[in-house]
Amino acid sequence: MNKTGLLFFPAFDWAIAPTHPEREERLLYTRDQIVEEGILDLPAFVEYNARPGSIEDVERVHLTMPDTRSVITAAHLIAAGSCIALAEEVFKGAVKNGFALVRPPGHHATRTVYGNRGFCNINNVAITVDYLRWVKGVKKIAIIDTDVHHGDGTQDIFYHDPDVLFISFHQDGRTLYPGTGFIDEAGTPNAYGTTINLPLPPGSGDEEVLYLLEEVVLPIVADFKPDFVINSAGQDNHYSDPLARMAVTARGYGRLTELIKPHLAVLEGGYSIEGALPYVNLAILLALAGESYEKVIEPKGLPIEYRARHLEYAKKLAAKTLERWQNRRELAAKERKNYNGYYTYNKTIYYDTEDFYEHRVTTVKLCEHCPGYHGIKTYAYVNNRVVSGFAVIIMPSTCPDCREEAKWLVDEARAKKSYDKVVIIPE
Repeated sequence: MNKTGLLFFPAFDWAIAPTHPEREERLLYTRDQIVEEGILDLPAFVEYNARPGSIEDVERVHLTMPDTRSVITAAHLIAAGSCIALAEEVFKGAVKNGFALVRPPGHHATRTVYGNRGFCNINNVAITVDYLRWVKGVKKIAIIDTDVHHGDGTQDIFYHDPDVLFISFHQDGRTLYPGTGFIDEAGTPNAYGTTINLPLPPGSGDEEVLYLLEEVVLPIVADFKPDFVINSAGQDNHYSDPLARMAVTARGYGRLTELIKPHLAVLEGGYSIEGALPYVNLAILLALAGESYEKVIEPKGLPIEYRARHLEYAKKLAAKTLERWQNRRELAAKERKNYNGYYTYNKTIYYDTEDFYEHRVTTVKLCEHCPGYHGIKTYAYVNNRVVSGFAVIIMPSTCPDCREEAKWLVDEARAKKSYDKVVIIPE
């Protein structure tokens, strides 16, 4: 039996719209199920109260435009702060692991935040990761994202960071929002290979997901040797989810959790409010506690039309992913030779909730001695005006020379006054 922390924050006062799929009932049905099953009476579980995070926690990760308070609410601070609170309980050994059942979700929130996209404003998992690294001194963290939608925001934040391994299972981006998460998205030269995407065809279920987990994900995580593992636990791979077309069961999610053994699971998406969430969340909790989840069965079985099998595709994907992981250092060295110390690329990000685009230019410093730093120039047309920003992001293992260069860039940008906001992250 594992001692498992549990934290609920349904955010009664936050919703995109009253009938929107992302609403408080997502957690209320789970809460009812857990109480009815007597889970909270079991000695394995410890329930913790939600608590707010700080503006500093948010700004340790995000460039918020035009400022942090204008793009978040109290609910966002509490969701992020609650994830940090539960991670701290795990970190100090009060519990072996924990499940933060919080909303609003976060994994579509990128480094820059102009508003809501994919139901997310700030990235709860990324904020927790950088709290653990910058405040608690944790060196290496693995994030395994099991939401049906590609975790594009989390990928964006750690795309240049070799000390954070990001792995995402999701329905193929050609068939689902946000349209990203392809296998060639593997990180820039300083962190090549530490971003891993495993896109699956619609109809994939327990068999394909568990095959990739056992044959690819677990060996790579073991090789990476993280000090802390976080599961971005989206439940919308379930066969009854109304926003996607995958075929994972509640017991499949239980087995997934049992194998990943995360220190912390953080709720992301999942919109089958009555048919899946209470059962999937229950299976995850039981798996975290080392209890049997075999009798967790949804009221409606897997529809016959979703019993497609894509195991052969999963095997080919596994082989290609493992080959890239094993050769990542050689591939990164070869790629670095194509650039003269700096790697620059353009990116456009669509804010689906509010219907506008952000435009970015990112320049990565390719240092021989450290992960370097990266600078972001960003602008968007929001609320009838163009808003622009510039940020330089350093990592805990960035060397003194790169830190000095990053600071000089920020000082220069502030002196020129060409942007509405200029920051170094973390400040």
